[in-house]
Amino acid sequence: RRDRGQHGFVYRRPLRQRLLNPSSLSRHRSTSWRKRGPIAALQTSAQKCYLGAAAFLRGKVATEMGANSTVVLEFILLAVTSVFFLVDPFTVIPMFVSVTEDSSASERRQVARRAAWTCAIVLSSFALAGSLIFKMFGITLPAFKIAGGIILLRIGLDMLQARQSSTKVTPEETQESTTKADASIIPLGMPMLAGPGAISTVMVLVGESHAIWQHGVIYATILLVSFVSYLVLAGADRVRRYLGDTGIRIMTRLMGLLLVALAVQFVANGLTDFGLLKPLASPF
Repeated sequence: RRDRGQHGFVYRRPLRQRLLNPSSLSRHRSTSWRKRGPIAALQTSAQKCYLGAAAFLRGKVATEMGANSTVVLEFILLAVTSVFFLVDPFTVIPMFVSVTEDSSASERRQVARRAAWTCAIVLSSFALAGSLIFKMFGITLPAFKIAGGIILLRIGLDMLQARQSSTKVTPEETQESTTKADASIIPLGMPMLAGPGAISTVMVLVGESHAIWQHGVIYATILLVSFVSYLVLAGADRVRRYLGDTGIRIMTRLMGLLLVALAVQFVANGLTDFGLLKPLASPF
């Protein structure tokens, strides 16, 4: 009974609190093993093992998070740049201005909002149905990469010349948009914003995604690009005055250059998946 009263504060504390609180064992560290008893010695050993294991796990988790963060940032950068360069709301500004030249500021914002929502819905729908479309028509992902790369290459070459690509919209569609009562959905939302290049890129990204966070990044990118497109189109007059026609052409050419490189990479990835090209050990 005396011994139980002497060590009662040790026995009555929760195990985790005794392992994490070194002060609970400080009274017994100066005594011998016989005087402390086997339970107190076992607690000291368990505490050391717990702290050592916790330090090891923290170091391992930090290393894995550092490696995974690089992969996440690379995928986010790829998704944002490829989708934004293909949606390219700056090249839609001339048509948007001509379509809404007789509209008020609130009506222009409504047209821009409907066009942005159309872009988001179309791209998200193809992202959701991408795998189903592949299975339905028997299309493999490498074949779609090559086809999408060819489309992107044509769009990028037209952008390098600072002209509207006929892949996104034809002259007949441009002429029709000037006479339509509401051109926010067609052709502004589709195919001006959500064109074949953006659709194919989204489907390729979804086909290459095998983790939940990658799908989340793709859908977040679609929403972000659609929101930026709304901001650009809603302030089309201010953007055009600020950048000017020369500034818009320069931005279009820069995006076209990066888009051509992305198209070549898509084709190379498709040929590598078919086994026609040897994969590179390092991208650099």
